Amino acid sequence: MLMVTGLRCRTTSENFQPEFHAFEAAHMTELNKASGELKRGLVGRHGAAGAARALDRLSTGMANQYGQGHPWLGCGELKVATRILTNIRGHDALVEAADQLLAPVDRGTLAFARR
Repeated sequence: MLMVTGLRCRTTSENFQPEFHAFEAAHMTELNKASGELKRGLVGRHGAAGAARALDRLSTGMANQYGQGHPWLGCGELKVATRILTNIRGHDALVEAADQLLAPVDRGTLAFARR
């Protein structure tokens, strides 16, 4: 989501590509681990060939959804959130933040931002 919305926002005054790259660098180990877990889960449910198709559908769906923008955060808010996420440590905190950011509607709080 951050990658796709970052691409969408890159031509605005709220470009957060540098913040996204810092987030990626800070959490590359966690991101790679999560990717591996996702792929293993898809293989378990769909088999090897089916997993590749399922991952492609998931990736395309997310790109299409977030390519239109985040449902309740603008580019400036995503820039701030990405900057905060770069400094968050720990698997559980990152999962909590992802759950909040990927929620379809604004729940009125981004608890991770208060850490």
